[in-house]
Amino acid sequence: MTEPVVRIPDAKVALSTASVYPESTATAFEIAARLGYDGVEVMVWTDPVSQDIESLRRLSDYHGVPILAVHAPCLLITQRVWSTDPWVKLQRARAAAEKLGASTVVVHPPFRWQRSYARDFVRGIWRMGDETDVRFAVENMYPWRYRDREMLAYAPDWDVTKEDYRHFTVDLSHTATARTDPLAMVDRMGDRLAHIHLADGAGSNKDEHLVPGRGTMPCAELLERLAVTGFDGHVVIEVNTRRAMSSAEREADLAEALAFTRLHLASPTRVSGGS
Repeated sequence: MTEPVVRIPDAKVALSTASVYPESTATAFEIAARLGYDGVEVMVWTDPVSQDIESLRRLSDYHGVPILAVHAPCLLITQRVWSTDPWVKLQRARAAAEKLGASTVVVHPPFRWQRSYARDFVRGIWRMGDETDVRFAVENMYPWRYRDREMLAYAPDWDVTKEDYRHFTVDLSHTATARTDPLAMVDRMGDRLAHIHLADGAGSNKDEHLVPGRGTMPCAELLERLAVTGFDGHVVIEVNTRRAMSSAEREADLAEALAFTRLHLASPTRVSGGS
């Protein structure tokens, strides 16, 4: 006879510090510890604590929550964080990851107006990857839309699978905004998929970052596929809780996201047995 068992991959489930905004980076560590996340991904942005390695180390040690990834400051609002030179930003992100014990730096493709950076981006990411054990996982983005108009804001492309990167991050809110199939994108990434930003979306022009299960993306199917394939990267909850009416409501959303992820990040299989 056969007996059902559940196979759970080695992937760790982390909380992005961006998920608690407008609360602080420090609050993210506290919530991650209380809810039982395996670690955090630090979004480096305008919060001074997110930019300070010693402050981050103290938070990690105090709460017993490891820092698994560092998200380089690639957003419009972080253009002056850690220099205005995008390569300096990546060098500082790599140094932070090395000092904090994080295995991954998440980076967006350049904006199209960053012409010099964009021209050398693919080669430059390979060069930086050759200098460290830290993985530079390049994240899929999306076209910018306003009404019926579409602007391609990223170069070489928002669809990072069109370029030869060593490691990828797939973000399911971004695939929703791009109106593209995340499972097909993951297939194109293959074994270079190193990092997941788990969120949901309903195909709005805006990057929604809904709690998984509240949109139209196949979040559950992706997690189940990761379990079957033995994915050993990180699954990071990166959701938007700005509309939460209270800290308790925000924490409930993050607890729901964690429960959803753990439920589906498992693969039922059967093993032979008998008496």
